[in-house]
Amino acid sequence: MSHAKSHLARLLAGLAALAALFVAPAAFAAWDLNMPKGVTELSDDIWNLHMLIFWVCVAIAVVVFGAMFYSIFKFQKAKGAVPGNFNHSTTLEIVWTAVPVIILVAMAIPSARMLVKMEDTRDPDLTVKVTGYQWKWAYEYLDDEFQYFSNIDALSNQIRQLDSGMDPSQHEHYLRDVDEPMVVPVGAKVRVLITASDVIHAWWVPEIARKKDAIPGFINEFWFRVEQPGVYRGQCAELCGRDHGFMPVVVDARAPEDYLEWVNERRVLAGLPPRPTSDATVAAASE
Repeated sequence: MSHAKSHLARLLAGLAALAALFVAPAAFAAWDLNMPKGVTELSDDIWNLHMLIFWVCVAIAVVVFGAMFYSIFKFQKAKGAVPGNFNHSTTLEIVWTAVPVIILVAMAIPSARMLVKMEDTRDPDLTVKVTGYQWKWAYEYLDDEFQYFSNIDALSNQIRQLDSGMDPSQHEHYLRDVDEPMVVPVGAKVRVLITASDVIHAWWVPEIARKKDAIPGFINEFWFRVEQPGVYRGQCAELCGRDHGFMPVVVDARAPEDYLEWVNERRVLAGLPPRPTSDATVAAASE
């Protein structure tokens, strides 16, 4: 009897939670059926390819399920339908083999072209080496000879402590903010060399549409070009250890002139002379 009551209580709790999901406006605040379009050239191309493949699948589903349900309801035994007496059709077999092959090839061509473009890291405007640590990121600007670490921001770190008594809702970007973001100029092709010093991490920023594993002893690479100034947030996408949830990734995309000013501040801190205002990276990004 008690066992039945326990089942009933769990069922009622589940129904209550489901009802709360449908009536609470906050539950729909981040509701989005489709993938984000992003802010880079690659993310735009990926989104367009995603929608192309999606509508091809929709068309296939409409044709296949339409034919299936039409047959089910039109040719019912109760309506006097008589089964056909044929058991083989060479023409039909050729058609239902050739049509899927043509569709797959048509989808494979733009997909392969997209993959080739994503892996083309030639002719970058700047190169940044990213190293994953437990649990922070290091950014080394190879062209400008300075580097720094990027840790979770102080407020998030304070809130996450046990018995802090602080409400995470007090922080707009709780666990999604850092003390030192990765700074890049808008319009520049950024080549990223990524590795790790201890365990496998993964650098991921959804709006930039790039996610790459950081593996100790290996150097992977990828590239992106941010088209709109702004701050874009992500996180480590690999279960890398106890504090995996506390190593966010933040990219700050600035106008080329602002980026050059930031670079010169970093170079001065590193004991290096500032770069000229006619900097090649800024000029390339401004084109």
